[in-house]
Amino acid sequence: MASLLDSLERSRLLKDREAARERFNDAEPPHVSLLRLCDAGVLEGGLTVALGVRADELVGPLTLAMGGAARRFKVVDVRERPRFELHILAGETSERWEVEDLWALVHNLNDLYREAPDVRAVAVLGEWNDALQLLCVDKRTLPRLLRERFFEPRNRDGLERMTERR
Repeated sequence: MASLLDSLERSRLLKDREAARERFNDAEPPHVSLLRLCDAGVLEGGLTVALGVRADELVGPLTLAMGGAARRFKVVDVRERPRFELHILAGETSERWEVEDLWALVHNLNDLYREAPDVRAVAVLGEWNDALQLLCVDKRTLPRLLRERFFEPRNRDGLERMTERR
């Protein structure tokens, strides 16, 4: 069986194999190692987001990491009461999103750009060191990644639905 680092390298998800090797712990489960590597900043498309960050604060870095058409995503207005709401503009689409947490933002962005081949999908890897670990992956590699044992995203159902539509 190929090692986690080999699999990540084949999937072009490693920025620096040596840096990843220094942080890699062969004794822990692969999905835990993936969280550790994301937190260390050695995964291509990986983002570590402090749990206290608001959705409107994450939009810029996340849409930049998603790439393609997502780079033109705009937040027009933010309302905090009665519920946290973003008024967004994406091309011709203008919507109001209630985003109770970062997971909801990821869900909405994945849904908005599900058909855009140039926009990466966002996988929620989980929490590590009081931060949410996200991984932006090319949609063409998503079906293969979803078959990997180490890849256990918390939003697996949504990611699998994205691959069914392709």
